[in-house]
Amino acid sequence: MASDLESLLEMGFDKAKAELAVKKTTGLQGALEWLEINQDKSFDEILATSAVEAERDPNAEPAALKPGEEAHSLVCNECGKKFRSQAQAEFHASKTQHVDFAESTEEIAPLTEAEKKARLEELRHKLAEKRAGMSEQDKVDKKRNEEIRRKSTKETQDVKEDLKKKEQLKEAAAKRKEKQDEIDAKARIKAKIASDKEDRRLRAETEKAQREGRGALGVAHAISASSTAGPAESKPASAYTEARLRLQTSAGNVQKTFPVATTLFEVAAVVTQETGTEVQSFTQNFPKKVFDAIDFGATLKELGLVPSALLIVK
Repeated sequence: MASDLESLLEMGFDKAKAELAVKKTTGLQGALEWLEINQDKSFDEILATSAVEAERDPNAEPAALKPGEEAHSLVCNECGKKFRSQAQAEFHASKTQHVDFAESTEEIAPLTEAEKKARLEELRHKLAEKRAGMSEQDKVDKKRNEEIRRKSTKETQDVKEDLKKKEQLKEAAAKRKEKQDEIDAKARIKAKIASDKEDRRLRAETEKAQREGRGALGVAHAISASSTAGPAESKPASAYTEARLRLQTSAGNVQKTFPVATTLFEVAAVVTQETGTEVQSFTQNFPKKVFDAIDFGATLKELGLVPSALLIVK
């Protein structure tokens, strides 16, 4: 037949607590009651409580019985529960904080085998409920931790996306500046070529006049006549600071003036704000060009829409 300790271990009780329960009580029933009273305490708390109880006055006497009476049990005057031993009463006091106990002449009959089985089944059921409750709490904690992790991951991803977007805007601005510097450099080169060409023409006119025996007045007159007769040079696109756009939309025509550094994306935003139309692309008839989302990051100057242009909004 299995010992009380083995029976407790088979029921799933902690070995250290089971050994202490067997040591402090008599019989399997007493051990089960002790374990039930101390189920929410850690082993260290139980040892500390035992140490405090050991320091109490060993000479303290319970209340005296009436003449001829013999104490067979203890009763808690606060809740009415009866106990077979002093140890059980002390455990009840530590669990419930009840302090009013008295001796009783009532003898508590030991549990029958059927009652023991029922008691064991009840304790098993309580243990199962407690473990199930702990399991549900573990699930709740795990779910909460997962939500915290996902939130942290999303915040990190948002920060990364924001940094990536800023880097892309910075890179686009650098490319626009580089392209504009290149356009300005080409314009300066063209102007220098035109200036050199004009200087050569003037020298050629002067040399021709000298060969023909004309004086300085004749040379000046020839140069002036040549300059007047030539076509007047138009203002280069790089010299303009604004662009006039006529925008044909389904709601009507919109005429706006923008700085030459304005992007086509910003123009689309203005059209959407004023007409409520979501812009997908711009079309230019002369010369025939279609500006879609790929071109929206370029400026009006880069797209050749300076000093003016007519665009059909789609």
